[in-house]
Amino acid sequence: MTDQLEDPSEVAPVIETDRLLLRPWADEDREAFAALNADPEVMRYFPSTLDRAESDALLDTARQRSREDGICFQPVVVKESGSFIGFVGLNRPRHALPFAPCVEIGWRLARSAWGHGYASEAARAWLRFGFETLNLGEIVSFTTVTNTPSRRVMERLGMQRDQEGDFDHPALDPGHPLVRHVLYRLRVSSWRERQAGS
Repeated sequence: MTDQLEDPSEVAPVIETDRLLLRPWADEDREAFAALNADPEVMRYFPSTLDRAESDALLDTARQRSREDGICFQPVVVKESGSFIGFVGLNRPRHALPFAPCVEIGWRLARSAWGHGYASEAARAWLRFGFETLNLGEIVSFTTVTNTPSRRVMERLGMQRDQEGDFDHPALDPGHPLVRHVLYRLRVSSWRERQAGS
């Protein structure tokens, strides 16, 4: 089920899956989001953890992207408990990536949510939204080379590694240990084939 909010300044979709609610950001998310971004295990494959001000700024940026693009990395809530467990969503990167312009899919979930298939469940819903509602021809995903957990999610989603697409992320210094990234792609034709076979 997908609905649009009535507030014209908040154009982010509301999507439900069997277990999850994918909804726009709210001010009430700030504390839980800050805890997520302060967890060193959650942020293991990012340059650093975020303090409260940095976390709030990231949330504000996501909301701004929603207003500008109609999409952003959005909160994931477990319907049964009402718990905020992180974000999953689509995003139009602003960095000068070698494969830009593009739409990426990404996620960040709390440790308590790991191992339950939530990232894949939410990401599948977002892929459907991207291909069916936004009529995208391709969705990409990328992460640092060593982020095996996220790479496994990408592969479970049917995304294919672009062996020629590895790149150094422009937001990181050339010598940073996380600078090298891998690129995964999913074309709408491949996604449709998977849907037909499922």
